[in-house]
Amino acid sequence: MTDGCETARDVMSTGAECVPAHETLDRAAQLMRDHDVGALPVCGADDRVQGIITDRDIVVKCVAAGHDPATVTAGELATGLVWIPASATVEEALARMEEHQIKRLPVMDGDRIVGMISEADLARHLPDGQLAEFVHRVYASRTPNDD
Repeated sequence: MTDGCETARDVMSTGAECVPAHETLDRAAQLMRDHDVGALPVCGADDRVQGIITDRDIVVKCVAAGHDPATVTAGELATGLVWIPASATVEEALARMEEHQIKRLPVMDGDRIVGMISEADLARHLPDGQLAEFVHRVYASRTPNDD
């Protein structure tokens, strides 16, 4: 276990790039490549986070489904947003990720996204045993077709 004092802000990666909802998926994929990330928050015209898209979403739900990533928008593919406040403990972040079986968790400060917690972030901050338990819980009941 962590010492209970670390917060989501302490373990997150900063600089989460937000892709506008009107932007195409090919542009979203380019942003993911440029920022070396596998997921992007999707923001509306008011710059508020509306959802999230992953590289897997683009491949499975767009390309493999026969759609054109140059015409489908990030907003069309975005899934509901699960997030954690920056002040939440690492244990709360782990619980949220396990509950929703997600590998990336946006970190919010008020209505602004301030970062993202990924498996790589957790690997840098958690003891091996706690990380192994997290991975087991997130992947244990997933099927090969889970998004």
